[in-house]
Amino acid sequence: MSPLKKFITLTLSLFSSVLFANETPEISQQNLLSALQKNSHNIVVLDVRTAEEYSNGHIENAINVSHNTIADQLTHLSQYKDKTVVLYCRSGYRAGIAGNILTKNGFTNLQHLTGDMNGWLEAKLPVIIGN
Repeated sequence: MSPLKKFITLTLSLFSSVLFANETPEISQQNLLSALQKNSHNIVVLDVRTAEEYSNGHIENAINVSHNTIADQLTHLSQYKDKTVVLYCRSGYRAGIAGNILTKNGFTNLQHLTGDMNGWLEAKLPVIIGN
């Protein structure tokens, strides 16, 4: 791929992620924790980081599907279309990419975790180490 095509592709990807971040409602860390404590919650937490990042620390019960495999995992993920899907990555960029793919494939109740994993760790909230 030529440098110009790479630049254009990256620019469009960044633009799409910014649009996702601006259009997708955010859920705060505390609101997510509170919602997850309810027995009848209808939330799926989707960690779109790499398997290695996930293994180094993730939110309890989060499902790990790397952002670059979301499109390949749509059949598996379709079982969550009727749930609230909360996306997070390290800082927000990859969650934006994953969110765009999910939105284009019929997911209508997406939320983005405020601060992503960086914010979660800064707030000293609990993480699970390992798979």
